[in-house]
Parts: sequence; structure tokens; C-alpha cells
Amino acid sequence: MSSVRAQVHFTSEQIAALRRLAAKQNRSIADIVRECVDQYVARTSTSDRQALVKRAKEATGSFASGKSDVSERHDDYLADAYR
Repeated sequence: MSSVRAQVHFTSEQIAALRRLAAKQNRSIADIVRECVDQYVARTSTSDRQALVKRAKEATGSFASGKSDVSERHDDYLADAYR
């Protein structure tokens, strides 16, 4: 795989977070940025996006909570799930 050099500007908070993550994972910042770009491109590509939307629509109504008031109390149920 060939590579092309590019210049990117980060905020001081972003570069600090990247440095911590790179040190923790024993990787280079460039490696982490390349991985992030790959994931973002894959996630936002038209065909992949359409497939995700289709999957989400197909899953709608596929699960039953056993509760009749989920549309009104969804925040309460979500908060309970993460306690």
C-alpha cells in the first residue's frame, strides 16, 4: 500500500487525546488517524449507509419489551438500563 503525505491541523485538545491514545496503544498518531478515516469513510459511504438504514427499518417492531408505555417513558427505561 502506498501512502501520501498530508498536513492536518488539530486542536490542542485533539492532539493531546491522540497522543494519550497512541501511547496507551503503542501506536503512532498517524496509524490511529488512518484507522479513523477508514472507519468514517466506510460508515458514511452511500451503499453502506443505505444498507444500515435498510437494516434499521427491518428491525423496527422486531422486539417486544413487554411494556405498553415505552414511547412515553423511554428515557426512564434507558436510564434504568444503565444503572
